[in-house]
Amino acid sequence: MSDTRAATIEDVARHAGVSRAAVSKVIRNAYGVSPAMRERVNAAIEELDYRPRIAARAMRGSSFTLGIELPHIGNPFFTKIVAGATTALQGTGYQLIIAPADENGDEGVRALGALADRQVDGIIAISPLVSTDWLERLGTRMPVVMIGRHDPSEHYDTVTGDDAEGTSLAMAHLIELGHRRIAHLTRSEDVTAPGSGTPHAIRLEQYVDSMRAAGLEQEIRVARTGMTEDAARLDTLALLDEDAPTAIFAGNDELALGALRAVGEAGLSPEDVSVVGYDDVDMASHPAISLTTIDQSGVEMGERAIRLLMERIRDGRTEPTHFSVTPVLKSRASTRAVRAG
Repeated sequence: MSDTRAATIEDVARHAGVSRAAVSKVIRNAYGVSPAMRERVNAAIEELDYRPRIAARAMRGSSFTLGIELPHIGNPFFTKIVAGATTALQGTGYQLIIAPADENGDEGVRALGALADRQVDGIIAISPLVSTDWLERLGTRMPVVMIGRHDPSEHYDTVTGDDAEGTSLAMAHLIELGHRRIAHLTRSEDVTAPGSGTPHAIRLEQYVDSMRAAGLEQEIRVARTGMTEDAARLDTLALLDEDAPTAIFAGNDELALGALRAVGEAGLSPEDVSVVGYDDVDMASHPAISLTTIDQSGVEMGERAIRLLMERIRDGRTEPTHFSVTPVLKSRASTRAVRAG
């Protein structure tokens, strides 16, 4: 199908060589559809990327379900987003369906498509690598709110943190403490591609800009890792085995917690290597961890995303809304002034 026109039920019928009524029966899982016809129609639906349009959904009535897609269900920041969304749904009669997916683009498309196929009334998603064209097409068919995407979208809403400002706060904090050898622990290159607008890409770009502005260009050091705490622990241990930095700015709190573990395992303390995270997950404020981090209010993000969906579902809003959360530095015990000498 052309990127400029969404597939219709008639397109599916022609592609499958069946009637429009037969396609409708398959979509509704109606009685009397043969296995062969169901297979043929479903293959056409998948190949044409067909999704029922909003008008068709309105005709069949609300399902009173909303979908939320998460790239890494174990990330505690995403738990805060879900908590905020759940709170905002209280008293609405809506239920939330969670669809976990890996962060790569293909997995994100599959997870979002699965939610759409379940005929949810709207979708919240954290899919940094799904193409904007695909999201725009999905947004013409159902209400969509993307979290963490700094897209100038036309058919879907976005909820983001001010990642550049948050990174500036973290870097200013470390530089004010006297640190010069500041490393940035971040994700893989596909998640941090320049100009992609993903949170990790913006945080990396701002880290580099902050180091240059402070006259520390020669000290720029980027260490890449996976999405889990254990991956960050192993890669931080490797970082510390080299010319160890005096401070680490991690791309999120899960990576920062892994870095803290590595610092402890290496027999070091915050006086040796300071660590700053990003997200302010609940565990960050625990006295035994006391992680300095950037609070971007995951609960508020989840609540706002639900409100934006409700505006589209109930009020009929069609103009895109782009909401940004103001970040706040939470200074705790994981950062200390650089050692003298």
